[in-house]
This record gives sequence, structure tokens and C-alpha cells, in this order.
Amino acid sequence: MDPVELPVVYTRVQVATAGMTRAQLRDDGARATRGAYVSRAVAFSLPNVCAAVAEVLPPGAAFSHGTAAGLLGAPVRHAFPLHVSVPPGVARPQRLRIRSHVRRLDEDDVDRAFGLPVTSGAQTWLDLAPVLPRGELVAVGDALYRGGHLDAARVDARLRRAGGVRGVVAARHLAPLLTPLAASRPESLVRYAVVSAGLPAPEVQHPIVDRWGREVAHADLGWARWKIALEYEGRQHAEREQFGRDVDRYSLMAADGWLVLRFAGRHLGRLDAVVERAARALRSRGATW
Repeated sequence: MDPVELPVVYTRVQVATAGMTRAQLRDDGARATRGAYVSRAVAFSLPNVCAAVAEVLPPGAAFSHGTAAGLLGAPVRHAFPLHVSVPPGVARPQRLRIRSHVRRLDEDDVDRAFGLPVTSGAQTWLDLAPVLPRGELVAVGDALYRGGHLDAARVDARLRRAGGVRGVVAARHLAPLLTPLAASRPESLVRYAVVSAGLPAPEVQHPIVDRWGREVAHADLGWARWKIALEYEGRQHAEREQFGRDVDRYSLMAADGWLVLRFAGRHLGRLDAVVERAARALRSRGATW
């Protein structure tokens, strides 16, 4: 039998139209939800799964909440159920692996990612405000800023018309902390822990210059007044070349009087220790707050 030509994502209707047999479907199709499949020729990734599911969603539906955040590049776990928002008066999808929400979305509340309808960065961040821990909400907001899906004007505009929706108080409190300069989720979590503990707010990606004014490094977080830097070391820092570069820049920083506190993944579950050590370092340099 000649091979059946189908897109990499397809529906049960397309399967029948193409004349694909049950055996062919079983061999090729990974089910995203009832009646929607991803070909095993491509990754069963969030964009591909959502592309398949989009084929069976009602008009006006948009991926939302954590699903939208994942499609927009935020650091959230990509897991089922997929979250979908539909307009009032539209039948909610009753399908396995889909959790539907009913809400009226303005034109500014809907964007596109991977060619799919998703809630905008501001709407997505507001939707997650009542369900994420505050540090994680800052990390998602920073990532949306970094990806160009969010900025202060869009956040402010969305929050002004949020009324009394769930999570809006937390969102209004955290919005001033968001920045596109945070390079990763761990950096955002550390920054939130430090600020929420009442320590002076650190500068993000602070440039370190030597005595001749040449930039020799960037601190993930830094207090220039007291020459203290916080650095998060991800796995890439263990690579030989990166390790050598790190040693070089840390020695340059120390030569000009900078105290560098280094943290790793193990500390993300002990952020109180990060805060305590940062506080001790600040006090050792004469900081008060």
C-alpha cells in the first residue's frame, strides 16, 4: 500500500479521509487527546501536542495558564492537562487531557506562539498569579519580559482592568520586581528571596569594572555600594572551558575588592540559607537596613 500523506499533526477525520488503517494509526499516531494525534516522526513536544489539540478546539479558544506560559517560553513544567480558555457561550471542550476555562478575552489578551492562539504575556501572568508561589511567579514574569511578551506598560494596562480577579493583589505587588535582565529561573528565585526578606534590592546583571574602568564581568545580582555579588552556578559552569572563564572573572572581581557569594541548584530548596549568607555579607561591609 502506498504511504499515506498526512501532516505531522492530524485529526481522526483526516485519518478517515486519507484512508489510514488502524494499524497505520497505531504505528504512527501518538494521541494528544481524543481525535487528535501527533506523528511519531516528530517530537511529542508541547508545541506539537498543542498544534494537534488546536484542530479539535472550538472557535475563539486560546491556550492559557501554564500551557500558554510554556508556549511563550516561561520556565513551567509542560504537563497535562493542557489549559484552554474559551469565550462565554461557547461549549467547553470535554476531552481527556484538556482543562477548560470560560473567560472573555479582549483583543489585547490573545497572542500567537508557534502559530497557535495563546493568551498574551500579561493575561497569562495574571492567570498564574493565584496558583504559583510568588517566587515562581516572578520567574515566569521575568522570562516573559525576556522573551518580549511582557513589559511594564502591558502589565499595567492589564492590571488596571483586572478588578477583583483572583491573584490580582499578588500581581500588583510583584509587578514592579519584574525585569528582562534576569537570565534564568534560579536567578529570579534568588532575587525574590532576597528582596522579600527585606534586604536591600540588588542590581540585576551588574557590570563589574576594574580600576581602569574596563568591564571585566557581570554579576547575576550585585550591590555595587558594598561590592558584593551573588552568582548562581548552573551545570554549564562545570564544563572545562566555562570553569576556566569563571575562575578568571572571579579572580578579577576579587582583585578589585568584590566579595562573591556563589550558589548552585542545591540551594534553591534552601533559599533561607542564601538570604542569611547574603545578609551576613552585607553587614560585614557595613550595610544597614
